[in-house]
Amino acid sequence: MTTEPLLLVSDHVDGCVHLVTVPDGAEAGRLTGRHLSEHAGFLALPGGRVACVDDRRGELLVLDPYGPELVAAAIPVAVPAEHLATDPSGRWLAVTTGLGKNSAPWSDLVTVVDLATGDAVRVRTRAGEPGVTVLGPDRPLLVLRHREPGSLAVHRFADLLAASPGCPPVTPLARLPLPDDGHGDAQDPRTATVFAATGEGVHRARREGDRLVAEPVIPWGAPARGWYLRLDPRRRALWSTLRGGPADPLRWPEWTNQAWRYDLDARTTTRTELGPGLVFRLALARAHTAFARIHPDGDELILLGTDGDMSRVPLPAMDGAPRRGGTPWEGVQRRAVAASPGADWVAVTRGGHGEVHLVDALTGHEADRLRLDTPLHHGGHAVLLPQTEGEERDLVGR
Repeated sequence: MTTEPLLLVSDHVDGCVHLVTVPDGAEAGRLTGRHLSEHAGFLALPGGRVACVDDRRGELLVLDPYGPELVAAAIPVAVPAEHLATDPSGRWLAVTTGLGKNSAPWSDLVTVVDLATGDAVRVRTRAGEPGVTVLGPDRPLLVLRHREPGSLAVHRFADLLAASPGCPPVTPLARLPLPDDGHGDAQDPRTATVFAATGEGVHRARREGDRLVAEPVIPWGAPARGWYLRLDPRRRALWSTLRGGPADPLRWPEWTNQAWRYDLDARTTTRTELGPGLVFRLALARAHTAFARIHPDGDELILLGTDGDMSRVPLPAMDGAPRRGGTPWEGVQRRAVAASPGADWVAVTRGGHGEVHLVDALTGHEADRLRLDTPLHHGGHAVLLPQTEGEERDLVGR
């Protein structure tokens, strides 16, 4: 299998998925009529494949960007997709449902999938927006992170796959309590440990048989919290962005942001100031962690090196960008950021303009600007390939 760098970019509003080569931006493939879930994101699978969910058709797509056909499999799942996760083998997948365009939780459906057989089963749990991790590969377990009341709920994957037709309700084997404000999930496959971000800090639980054993909470160490959690398997760390400042979303330009890194082996925490505004998801390159920061005074791509050095790359303004006095979420343009742990390229989108800035993280300079023929409303979503394999793979959709 060739491992040339490829970029998958989803315009989930326009219903198009672009596959382009890096760094030249030549089109290598395209899907039309596919509205991917931006929230569930892209999930790397073994062999260079990628999983994602078509939120309009209600299908889990397995994409093979390096294969003869871009769509390797399409399996029916419940939508709107909220979170997507797999076990270390890449065989067992789970999709949870969220609000979609609704104002209150309404769906309690979870879909579990066996990619080896193509089997997919829907069961009922609790209405909400549950996070998910899948422990395995032997005797795989599904772990749902619920809110209000908060808990980690454990199910045997085999039991769920054997459920009867008709979307039956299922009862967890075991539960661990969590605060009600959980948001953000990660898994360390090396130690079979799951992590959940809450206002208190990062809760963690280790697998023992078919149960989870709680371990001490990792504090944020700041008067702020992370709403996003990501495993850096190559450098054995957890990452998040701590957001502080006023709770009112209309005052988002005053939000504070810190890059938060927890070394899983040394058990030490590092925080780095990023600046005010909107910073959310991050991306992991070979020797850098990348953050896109949006602010009325100017946007930028922030590259934080493994040596602690930081570079800031100015980004041109977006028409329809979030403005003072409005929220940063509703009816505005945003940016998606993508990177590969095996490369020094970082891609960041320019929502509404159909552009992708391709930055060389080593120099901190824009190497090229890719121009697509769809607008990438809301910033679209992107993943840079190849991602890592085996234990050096993030097992939660991003």
